[in-house]
Amino acid sequence: MNVLLTVLTALLILVFVGALVHYLRRIVVALESIGGHSQSYLAKLGFGVRAIEKETSHLAPQVIQLNQGLTALAEGLGAVDGHLKAVIAAVTASAPAPEERTS
Repeated sequence: MNVLLTVLTALLILVFVGALVHYLRRIVVALESIGGHSQSYLAKLGFGVRAIEKETSHLAPQVIQLNQGLTALAEGLGAVDGHLKAVIAAVTASAPAPEERTS
């Protein structure tokens, strides 16, 4: 009985290893079709990403300069906001009360 179980176990292991090899080969074929050569989709994606990186590499210094300009503009607009608040407060303080107005 032990010999029969040992032989069945060995056969089951061989079937398992055979199925594993078969499906691993299918996975390799599928992966090679995606990115295994220079005309694959993965290679084309990589080429596109490198092209985008090259075309946009000069933007970093310009963005830094733009950010500095916008920061200065925001500070200036903050000053304008403060002046407008002061004008509104002065106009509100000098305006006659609603009952005092004449029609």
